[in-house]
Amino acid sequence: MQTVDLSKEDIHSYLARHQKKELLRFLTCGSVDDGKSTLIGRLLHDTKTIYEDQLAAVKRDSEKVGTTGAGEVDLALLTDGLKAEREQGITIDVAYRYFSTDRRKFIIADTPGHEQYTRNMATGASTCQLAIILIDARHGVMTQTRRHSYIVSLLGIRHVVVAINKMDLVDHSRDVFERIKDEYTGFVAKLDLRDVIFIPMSALKGENVVSRSEAMPWYSGPPLLDHLETVHIASDRNLTDLRFPVQYVIRPNLDFRGFAGTVASGILNRGDEIMVLPSGKRSRVKSIVTQDGELESAFAPQAVTVTLADEVDVSRGDMLVRPDSPPHVSSELEAMVVWMAEQPLVPGRTYSLKQTTRQVSAEVAAFRHGVDVNTLENRAITRLGLNEVGHVQLSLTQALAYDPYRINAATGAFILIDRLTNNTVGAGMILEPGIGRAPGDAWASEPAVRLKFRESLVAPVEREQRFGQVPITVLLVGLTGSGKSRIAYGLERRLWDEGRAVTVLYGQNMRQGLNRDLGFTADDRSENLRRSAEVAKLMNDAGITTIAAFVAPHEAIREKAKDLIGRDRVLEVYCTAPMDVLRSRDQSGAYRLADEGKIAQMPGVTAAFEEPKAPDLVLQTDQIRMDECVDRIVELMRAKGFLS
Repeated sequence: MQTVDLSKEDIHSYLARHQKKELLRFLTCGSVDDGKSTLIGRLLHDTKTIYEDQLAAVKRDSEKVGTTGAGEVDLALLTDGLKAEREQGITIDVAYRYFSTDRRKFIIADTPGHEQYTRNMATGASTCQLAIILIDARHGVMTQTRRHSYIVSLLGIRHVVVAINKMDLVDHSRDVFERIKDEYTGFVAKLDLRDVIFIPMSALKGENVVSRSEAMPWYSGPPLLDHLETVHIASDRNLTDLRFPVQYVIRPNLDFRGFAGTVASGILNRGDEIMVLPSGKRSRVKSIVTQDGELESAFAPQAVTVTLADEVDVSRGDMLVRPDSPPHVSSELEAMVVWMAEQPLVPGRTYSLKQTTRQVSAEVAAFRHGVDVNTLENRAITRLGLNEVGHVQLSLTQALAYDPYRINAATGAFILIDRLTNNTVGAGMILEPGIGRAPGDAWASEPAVRLKFRESLVAPVEREQRFGQVPITVLLVGLTGSGKSRIAYGLERRLWDEGRAVTVLYGQNMRQGLNRDLGFTADDRSENLRRSAEVAKLMNDAGITTIAAFVAPHEAIREKAKDLIGRDRVLEVYCTAPMDVLRSRDQSGAYRLADEGKIAQMPGVTAAFEEPKAPDLVLQTDQIRMDECVDRIVELMRAKGFLS
């Protein structure tokens, strides 16, 4: 960190340089008592940005409510200002603090770690560019660590520092650091977090916070402040797509009609052709006016007034864009919503939706699924409660111009407002259109970019001759406990022993990797089978016989899978047994949990299972041994000409 001696520098030049410094907004988050407030206090203390009277007050309060011991200054009290926070030793509300170094200006949001205050954490994170996720070295990755990491990913924060704190309490052990790093890396692989670095530190002792720690010579990376001063954020803002939401129409006299607002993204130039949404009317930028005079160009996040060459109708809430890169315009939205109110989000109730400068009425059209932010699994829901996150389809009374949040946070974010109390009750991030299709719709979707298909130089007949088989997919379907997985792996063993090229795609295994983002709703089961069918098709194209074992409860979806793979190379085998037998075989306890209401939409219990109408083979697994089932499938494959 560089410091400045103001006594040797002209104050006006210093203030001018200070005003032009780049601003970084970041937050601290993590589990309760991981040291978030202490870390911020340490940053403020060691960068000498605490006034003497503030420090004196903290020293006095440390004697009364401090948690660091007699004679020690509890730096957490710099941010935990509420009486309840000091009494309980936890952060409840979001505390904002400001400090500056010679390189950058910083705004810190100290967010609460307790699950009860998840909505406060999401509020604090909404404007941040970087997140510091603290982990107590003694405890490792906790439930709230996962919860906050998911929300950080959901809010599109691009830069993450995983601060493994309290290293002094584990003897500065490198093994502990590496173990926690590996555990967190495994979890975060499921999330869209691209820039993640790990720093071992002790916020209480000031190790690797502002200066490097001599107690951890094995760590070769930068201390936290160095990283905060140098992390690249200039390219984070969208400067490609022009989005200028009109906030106010200025008409001081008959000769001037301007449209004031803040450039949300992109660059606006004098003379540019623009389009007004949602009307679609076009014009050109006549001038860009500010208090200091006219500009040739304006870019995000400048506040300017724009005049147009033509008298087109533009009102508050309209958006100026370039015709060659328009946003989506629709009265239907798919969005991830973080609910912040005691009264749940339910269908049929009308809310005010505010996005940029536009406000419209909105209702829930459908709940796609809720998200268990601890396991990242999706689950069926009929409402969204306090601090819960869910995928929701919203129906609006008027069309809205928007971008997906991942592409443009400025136009992809919104809040929901209770129309009676005027309280903000929810925060939303808009998804790509079509994300929430009905079951089966994704099967017929076209790729976003049409790519040229490249054929292999190895002909299918060459593969058949090499492997001595015509590659097919054996699709084993049936309820949980029907024996389909045991038969699948038994069949694989038999074919392998005969020298065949064969593999198994098992539904639960697919959910560990490629399909780990899917839950067990009808939509997710459909998508699980669709992706797996794509893999089976690729395997068959490579000459490999594929055995696919899935519950696959819907006849229409199974038929689509056959069409995708190719009906001439699919054998459908239905594995079945009486329900009492299925329940007696179930070692996972799924049927019991479904009976208790803990598993929603379970086929055979709380959801329908449609028996195959015309399977190639039916196996009554309560009457036939597993090896006999395998024999019958092999006989069928030979009879159909798939095995030479």
